[in-house]
Amino acid sequence: MSKIYYKSIEEIALIKESSLLLSKTHGEIAKAIAQGVTTASLNELAETYIKDHGGIPAFLNYGGFPYSLCISINDQVVHGFPSAYVLKEGDLVSVDCGVILNDFYSDSAFTYPIGEISAEHAQLLKVTKECLALGIEKAVVGNRTGDIGFAIQEHAEKHGYGVVRELVGHGVGVKLHEKPEVPNYGKRGSGVKLEEGMVIAIEPMINLGKAGVKFWEDGWTVSTMDAKASAHYEHTVAIKKGKAEVLTTFQFIEEVLD
Repeated sequence: MSKIYYKSIEEIALIKESSLLLSKTHGEIAKAIAQGVTTASLNELAETYIKDHGGIPAFLNYGGFPYSLCISINDQVVHGFPSAYVLKEGDLVSVDCGVILNDFYSDSAFTYPIGEISAEHAQLLKVTKECLALGIEKAVVGNRTGDIGFAIQEHAEKHGYGVVRELVGHGVGVKLHEKPEVPNYGKRGSGVKLEEGMVIAIEPMINLGKAGVKFWEDGWTVSTMDAKASAHYEHTVAIKKGKAEVLTTFQFIEEVLD
């Protein structure tokens, strides 16, 4: 069984630098993402921006994944391939990105609305983002991973949404995926105890309809079983006493979208 990597204050500062480059990359994506744009062009933009700023795209060639971004559209949950697909009005586009800077990893995702989206889809995005915030509130010393999962699950299910169970958040920093796993469901007081020095990626994946997902033959893409939309938001978070330190930020995205 692999162990949890506990990070020093200095290492967390380096993960925060990686997270800042990642957050700025999302800001660049936010400027470019629009109706008429191909998802492949967004992948190229992100890859170039990361490399130009001294980073390495963390996803590129990870386990054989052939791109720098995971771009998952509408009923795709995660791990979608960038392609010649042209974005159109009403699409929901989950963009998941990772960066290596100074040998440290960061991981963050945001679901972008393209043009005018339906009220139903806007509500899904709003609630999924709230799920992330509620999960982060529980990411403090003395709590457990189940406390994070419970907070996310309770809020999503209260709105009638399905919580994906096959895919989970995770430790991050020294590697892209570390222990502990951080499910988006769970029981309060259960799971791995959260301690100072742990850095985790919290990433609610919430479906408009049922929780069930299917895995594509490409070996990567995951979509909803009922073909209804899914949303995905993710932050890299350091566990602290009293209040978590969120290392990635959506600030650069929100400056563009608001």
